[in-house]
Amino acid sequence: MASGDSGQTVVLITGCSSGIGLRIAVLLARDDRKRYHVIATMRDLRKKDRLVAAAGDAYEKTLTLLPLDVCSDDSVRQCVNSVKDRHIDVLINNAGVGLLGPVESISVDEMKKVFDTNFFGTVRMIKEVMPDMKKRRSGHIIVMSSVMGLQGVVFNDVYTASKFAIEGFCESLAVQLLKFNVKLSLIEPGPVHTEFETKMMEDVAKMEYPGADEETVRYFKEVYLPSCIDIFGAMGQTPEDVAKCTKKVIESSRPRFRNLTNSLYTPIVAMKYADETGGLSVHTFYNLLFNFGSLMHFTMSILKCLTCSCLRRRTVSPD
Repeated sequence: MASGDSGQTVVLITGCSSGIGLRIAVLLARDDRKRYHVIATMRDLRKKDRLVAAAGDAYEKTLTLLPLDVCSDDSVRQCVNSVKDRHIDVLINNAGVGLLGPVESISVDEMKKVFDTNFFGTVRMIKEVMPDMKKRRSGHIIVMSSVMGLQGVVFNDVYTASKFAIEGFCESLAVQLLKFNVKLSLIEPGPVHTEFETKMMEDVAKMEYPGADEETVRYFKEVYLPSCIDIFGAMGQTPEDVAKCTKKVIESSRPRFRNLTNSLYTPIVAMKYADETGGLSVHTFYNLLFNFGSLMHFTMSILKCLTCSCLRRRTVSPD
């Protein structure tokens, strides 16, 4: 049964086999003051090697592993029941999947799988942990959202929809939780350099897209994907950056509800709310992608030069 030493903050994290989840688990487990007991979960414990290696001597001391499939009610319940007294101080909902490409070529079943992980997976975890937190009148629920939960991005229609859904769910739930002294925070990264993102980009570039017209497929492969690479190069953060932001949110006495991890994205989000008709952001992104592609490439190249390591570090803080 997973448990922390007396006085330690018990943190359960979903999706820890790689990327952001792994880095958050390691950062908290290796805390100098040993303030955290981390319960790192993943669907398949055979994928634990990278996490175990990164955790080093923290493994089986301040970090323990449990199997968890957020798409299974039984798995969620068994995991939480495996925690001593079901006591979880901080729940970090990180598990997620992506989906990229022309919507005409994506089946409804594929879309449902994305929602089952990104939206319903998070809801399952919250439903299981929230009643205990409400009884104790303490706890902190953290949800890994995305800037795509605030601003739609072309060819990311389904992934964006899943993040919009979780943003609305959490915005509503946060009001109720305040009554019970339970905090709820959204972490909203922009582009993050992970193995998951790299592999997805490589895979989609090779795929065929039945059901989508040739012009759409051409724009997707020849215009959108190269633009994506430019954006990731100029504005991308590391999983460590997002992990540091998440740790600051946990340790804040008055954590913000929304936490953009990359301040370079603030103007993009602000543009949406500056125009109540919605036309400004839609037409701006249209022109950048389809009419001024070369200009966007040039702009991203300049931005990449300007965003030195010191500026990137400044984008980590949620303050």
